[in-house]
Amino acid sequence: MLQLALKKVLAGTTFETGWIFLTKDRRKHEIVAQENLPASLSQNACHYLTKGGCWCLTKFHNNELEKASNIIECQRIELANKGEDTDESGITHHATVPLQSGQERFGLLNVASPNTVRFSDNDLALLESVAFQLGSAIKRILLTKQEQEMALVQERNRLARDLHDSVNQLLFSVTLTSRAGVEMSDEVMVKDTFREIQNLTQEALTEMRALIWQLRPKGLETGLLEAIKGYAEMLGLKLNIKVSGVLQFSSKIEESLFRLTQEALNNIRKHAGVTTADIIIRVTHSDILLVIKDEGRGFSVDSSVVLPSLGLQSMRDRTTDLGGTVDWVSDIGKGTEILVRLPY
Repeated sequence: MLQLALKKVLAGTTFETGWIFLTKDRRKHEIVAQENLPASLSQNACHYLTKGGCWCLTKFHNNELEKASNIIECQRIELANKGEDTDESGITHHATVPLQSGQERFGLLNVASPNTVRFSDNDLALLESVAFQLGSAIKRILLTKQEQEMALVQERNRLARDLHDSVNQLLFSVTLTSRAGVEMSDEVMVKDTFREIQNLTQEALTEMRALIWQLRPKGLETGLLEAIKGYAEMLGLKLNIKVSGVLQFSSKIEESLFRLTQEALNNIRKHAGVTTADIIIRVTHSDILLVIKDEGRGFSVDSSVVLPSLGLQSMRDRTTDLGGTVDWVSDIGKGTEILVRLPY
């Protein structure tokens, strides 16, 4: 949407080039749209626009940029023009305007024209009008996304309730019936059959409860650690947890950490052959490190082949979506160590 909007803006105004930053926090920004950039700015995948700092972003983060403004000196353009590609576009200065809706701020729209060091008041007024429309559109998109996520959560909760109220209760009834069958019969083969039914049903019941947890994690409302401890207890696992740093995450990061730990604990219960595990969570100013270790059976890791389970693949997909990494250290008979690193 932003790329198309930027293209339309340049086509209908005297501005000839432009780029849009969206900001995640005070340390990170992302160029999400760019149009008709000079070679000096577009070289090396827009290196000079994606790395380092500049006046407009600094003022934006300090809440000192409230309206469309002329940039007297642009560090990014100066560095780009000193780069390897000779710049003959005449782009030396740009104008900037914050993208926002009410008090919520999303990023910056920057525009430039050849041989122009200062834009007129009319140009800046037009830029503010465009930025207002873009900010409103971004806000509507975010609200729509929130509604979709809320609908997904509600559907998961409904499925979890249905599974608990129907299938879960039926499995529990089968467990009680098979237990009674063991007591009612004197024949050894019949007793063994009922015991096998009881064991299989109990296993299915545990799997069902784990599935319900995956649909609707309990305990996150009281914190990540409580949720992890509750899930491990449900699986019959004992955890040794060590934490350093402050566990204060966004709801998205918190749920992702829980889901990653959940998958690792599932693998330990199903494959490791042990009932204890170590979890380490270390939070720094730049990233989050999550380590899950066990001393179980382990498996052979070969980076040249596909991952040995869908669970491990889902962990990699989840961390990649968040801009993080996940690695495994394991060997037959020597346990497994999973290391997850997420940007913070």
